[in-house]
Order: sequence, then structure tokens, then C-alpha cells
Amino acid sequence: MSVPAELNYTSDHEWVAVSDGVATVGITAFAAEALGDIVYVEPPETGTTVAAGETCGEVESTKSVSDLYAPVNGEVVDVNQAAVDNPEVIGTDPYGQGWLFKVEVTEEPSELLSPEQYTQLTEGEG
Repeated sequence: MSVPAELNYTSDHEWVAVSDGVATVGITAFAAEALGDIVYVEPPETGTTVAAGETCGEVESTKSVSDLYAPVNGEVVDVNQAAVDNPEVIGTDPYGQGWLFKVEVTEEPSELLSPEQYTQLTEGEG
């Protein structure tokens, strides 16, 4: 399982990359693998205000439905329509084409995990 070093993570298995005040968010390879074949994704709508740790959408697979959690506080400024239209990409390229939404960050996240911390978390769950 890959855990890219340039990203930060949540204990709810989302990844986040913050650049110029905008956070790109997706689910991790660990989450995608656990879900199996992803058939539907409902990210938050553009313009929605999200709060770190709060539910903001869902991902559905042939196995289960999982909530999406916002890793940061802010306003959703973009949604990956390609992932909504073709949710399989979330499983095949979770850190690239499978990103889910972008948030203009209003408060710097403090509860994010480093790649090393996330690896330790998933090794404990795996």
C-alpha cells in the first residue's frame, strides 16, 4: 500500500494536500482497498462550508457505504466531477485522478497525521 510522503492524512483515511491555502482531499489507498469496487461517490457540493472531522459526503462500494469526513475547515471550491462520473478511478488512482474535492482553508488543520503516523495507524488496522 502506498502512503505518499508529500501528503498528510486523517485517522478516517482521507489524504490532504494543502497548497496556497487550498486543500485537495481524497481517500487513501488503504480505504479504497478496504472498500473494494467503488460504484458511487457523493462529495460535498461547491460552496458548502465544511468543518474538520465532520461528515461531508459518502463513498459507496459493492461492499459498503462509508462517510467522507472533512480534514480541514473551509469552503468547498471544487469537486472532481470526473471521479463522480467514473468512481472506479478512486480505487485505481486514489492520490491522482481520484481526488474528490478542494477546500479553501479557513483554519490550518492541526489534527492531521504525518505519513509515518498514518502508516503506523494502518498497520495496526490491517
